This record gives sequence, C-alpha cells and structure tokens, in this order.
Amino acid sequence: MTPAELVRDLIRFDTTNPPGNERACVEHIGTLLTEAGIPWKSYAASPERPNLVARLEGGGGPGLVLQGHVDVVTTVNQRWTHPPFAAEVADGWIWGRGALDMKNGVAMMVAAFLRAKREGVKLPGDLVLAVLADEEAGGVEGAAWLTDNHPELFAGVRYTIGEGGGYSHEVDGRRFFPIMVSEKRGCQLLLTLRGPGGHGSLPMRGGSMARLGSVLRALDGARLPVHITAAVRMQLEGMRDALSGAVSERYARLLDPAQTDRVLDQMGAEGRSLDAGLHNTVNATIVEGGLKINVIPSEVRLSLDGRLLPGYGPDDLVGELRAAISEEAEIEVVKLGPAQPEPDLGRFEVLAGVLKELDPAAVPIPSLVTGGTDGRHFAKLGIATYGFTPVLLPPGFDAWAVIHDADERIPADALDFGTEAIFRAIQRL
Repeated sequence: MTPAELVRDLIRFDTTNPPGNERACVEHIGTLLTEAGIPWKSYAASPERPNLVARLEGGGGPGLVLQGHVDVVTTVNQRWTHPPFAAEVADGWIWGRGALDMKNGVAMMVAAFLRAKREGVKLPGDLVLAVLADEEAGGVEGAAWLTDNHPELFAGVRYTIGEGGGYSHEVDGRRFFPIMVSEKRGCQLLLTLRGPGGHGSLPMRGGSMARLGSVLRALDGARLPVHITAAVRMQLEGMRDALSGAVSERYARLLDPAQTDRVLDQMGAEGRSLDAGLHNTVNATIVEGGLKINVIPSEVRLSLDGRLLPGYGPDDLVGELRAAISEEAEIEVVKLGPAQPEPDLGRFEVLAGVLKELDPAAVPIPSLVTGGTDGRHFAKLGIATYGFTPVLLPPGFDAWAVIHDADERIPADALDFGTEAIFRAIQRL
C-alpha cells in the first residue's frame, strides 16, 4: 500500500472531534502493523478513543517517537468542492478533511515505520510510533493523557517528529521549508463587563453591551506589543539571508521592533502568519450575556482565545490586553497550556540536510508554530519535538489557508516525498 492509498483510507474514517470516534481508524493502522509482524498496543482513557503505540528496537542511542493524530476538525457549514470524507482524487489532488492536518503525516509516518521494519534498518535507538486521539481538543484523551499515565512508554526518548513543519512555500522564487522547533502556548481568558441593567423599553447608554462593543472595536484595531523570540528570529534571519534586494530588506526590517508592525501592514495577507509569530495574540470567540429579550443585561462575558509566545506568561498577556482595550474589566485565566522550553536545535541540521538531499532548491528554516501541537505534551517529559511532515507544494498554494477550512487537499504525488524524508530522518536522529 502506498502512502497516498493509506491517507485516502484514513480520510474515509470520519474522526471529527468532537466526538472523535478514532477507534476504527486507529485499529485500521493496527491491522497493517499486525500484517507486518509488528506488535502494538492501545491505551485509552475511553474505549472509542484509543491511542496506538508500537516499537521497533534499535541500538543504544536515544529513542525517537513518530507521533501524529487522526482526529480532525468539523466540516459543518463549509462548502466543499468534493465530499470531505470521500478522499476523492481530482486534478492531481487528494481532497478531504485531514489531508493536511494531519492524516497525511500519519500516513507518511506509518509508511516509513513499516519500511524500516521491512528493510531491517539499523536504527540508532528505539523507534516508537504513536498514533494519537483528541489533538484537536487539546489532547485530553490523547497525548496529554498518554504522557501523564504511561510515561514509561517514552523512557529513553530524546526527540519526536510531529506536525507543524515541512510544508513548502515560495517567496520571490526561493522555496522555503519551515521546520517547527517551537510553538505558542494556549491561554484562554474570560473577560467580564458589567453595567446598569433594566427594562428593554428604556434607552440605555454606556451599559455592558456598549462596553462590549468598545472592547471588540479595540481588539479589532490594535496589535499587542512586538516580541521577537529565538525561533522567529532564526526564521526571519534565514529568509533575509536567502533572499536579495528589497525582499531581503523587508525581512530585515521585520527584525526591528520599531518597524515590525508597519512592515506587516505592507505585507498584507502574506504577513498574517508572521504577525501571529511576532505578538502574543487574543481573539474574541464567544459572547454570553442576556437572558431575555426585554431585559437589558447587567453583565456580559467575552471568551478570548489567547496564544502566548515562548517565554511569556498569562500575566504578560493580561497586562497587554488591559493596555489595548482601555476598559476596566474582570479578566480571568480559565485554561493555560503547559509552558514551552527554549528551542532545541540539536538535530535541526540533520533534518535540513535530508530536505536539501531530496530537493536541492530547498531552504530549510527553523519556525514557530502559532497554534499548538501534541509536542507540548511530550515536552513535559523532557522530549523535544520537530515539526517535520514535509510536503512539496506547488507555488502559490497556501496550505494554512485550507487547514481547518473547506477544500483541504494535498498533491497526490506529495506523500512519497514526505515519506522518504521521514525514512531518512529516522535513520539519523
């Protein structure tokens, strides 16, 4: 079975989270391992949401984990060109939910793992395959649960390969491959605004609803302060040095906090992901307030999805938020992800070398993932993660524009490239 055939099989399992229901998908992978003579076990917080773990024994060096999740986000209210769980091949693309996030990565990891077994590869250390549930809801029944309850499975492991890096993109004719070495930290906030309530028939000025409007306008019109962290600095320096002329100068100017926001504004959509990598961020996502249409609410609550750069904590975010909204409001931290360590670049050059072997035009660069991955849960065990699921994409295609959106898709011939990259990496990490 080719990696492309495997990813199509995996897409056809509807593992939308919630509820997830990853069991059938995970067991399908288990069947492939059993057929190859590889023992595996499942570990589950609940029966329909197992995590699969398999191991190939290697030499005495540190172990390596290939870790990927098979749950996917919803497709509700999205208009797809092809059905999201049919895994149709059209116009040279495989279409479907999970094609990029991240059933493609799981397919490549499984294919490389099976090949290592089939060819009797001499591994420097044990190679562990972890197929995970629940990443899209924080890994509560997936990587978080597994690392908390079965840390012994990862004893002796120094690195993992996971999602968040390897998708090519072109700038001014140069092809860059970001390799994730760091990620932001989730920090969910609840902001409460109060004001006079009363009867809906009477005019109300300056109440909680008006204050909410002021907060939303402030959030829409302002950025939080610029912070240039280690991973982003290396990314921007790598792009600056690989480019020339005015384009190179643009990336150099991004490294100057006094110019950063102005340059981002000039870059428009091209700078969107860089914008998130250069600031702590908050986005308003849920509004709650009012119980009856003829009663003016005296309290409105606003949920904010905050994301912290490495090295910053919730107090930093709350302080920056208060300065931005200029409103007296109660702000409560309701959920905080695990703190992230400084980037570990100990094996970055190994992965960069693999990419340059397979694509001489490649410019590998370290990168920061502005969302979150299961790597943060392995970090609790002192295990560093590299986001490395390489995909050679055509110029002009923005993978991040379709991840979690309609028409998620991947070039049908891209899986072989990524599988070969992972196969070479596991022999050298």
